[in-house]
Amino acid sequence: MRILRSFSLLLFLLLPLASEACTAVIISGKVRPDGKPLMFKHRDTGNLDNTIEYFRGEKYSFLGLVNRDWRTNPVAKNTRGVPEVWSGRNEAGFCIINTATYDLKDDDVPASQMDREGLVMYRALEICRTTADFERLLDTLSRPMGVEANFGVIDAEGGAAWYEVNNHSWVKFDVNEEPSGYRVVTNFTCTGRVEDRKGVDRYEKASEILAKTEVPIAEWDHSFLINNISLSGKPILRDITASAIIFEGDRTFACLGRPDRVPLEEFFLPEKKKCCCGGRN
Repeated sequence: MRILRSFSLLLFLLLPLASEACTAVIISGKVRPDGKPLMFKHRDTGNLDNTIEYFRGEKYSFLGLVNRDWRTNPVAKNTRGVPEVWSGRNEAGFCIINTATYDLKDDDVPASQMDREGLVMYRALEICRTTADFERLLDTLSRPMGVEANFGVIDAEGGAAWYEVNNHSWVKFDVNEEPSGYRVVTNFTCTGRVEDRKGVDRYEKASEILAKTEVPIAEWDHSFLINNISLSGKPILRDITASAIIFEGDRTFACLGRPDRVPLEEFFLPEKKKCCCGGRN
């Protein structure tokens, strides 16, 4: 019994770190036949019950990936009563995702003021149209921002970028300038502390898959990313995998559950109906 209690305690202590681990990639529209960027996030989290909901924001309406229990979970709300959104697309074509990082925080801001990434993404989705708008948002948010993350953004004008953001500053990596045409991100940054990097194994696995595939980059789409990254097995596909979402040009696809157990569906803003895209193909 003592051994069991000790194991349970260890599992509890490790869960926060394990539950915030995602694998993501942005592909520049410059290497895609339609000229539109693509963004993919494979989400690992302690809350496995994810859904996509429609929200009417201050300026733009949007689709957001949220934890299904956000209405009854006070941790997932701010004073406005809005949820943490873990990725989304708005009616202007602005899309955003994040991955948690553990190597950027360089201050003594208490934990009670951190973990606001989901609220920042809600705000971005309701007011931003372009990457430039998102940069203005980052510049004007009150400090400390309460974040330690990579934010991925694409827009309808072809903008495609990763932002490494901590409580007081941010650094941009323009995917349109990447020689490879894409950029893989997990749970570490280029500007943070090397000794605190997390998710290196998943970064190496995803990078190797994309570097070695015989499929031309012009043919990488939602099905390719689900089949080749989400379904690649460990260390990417895990028990804490909750969903996968892809913003591909003007389209949104998601697996609301482990991609090896649920079909891939296409989602639309409510003026169009939601439909299944036929599963993995």
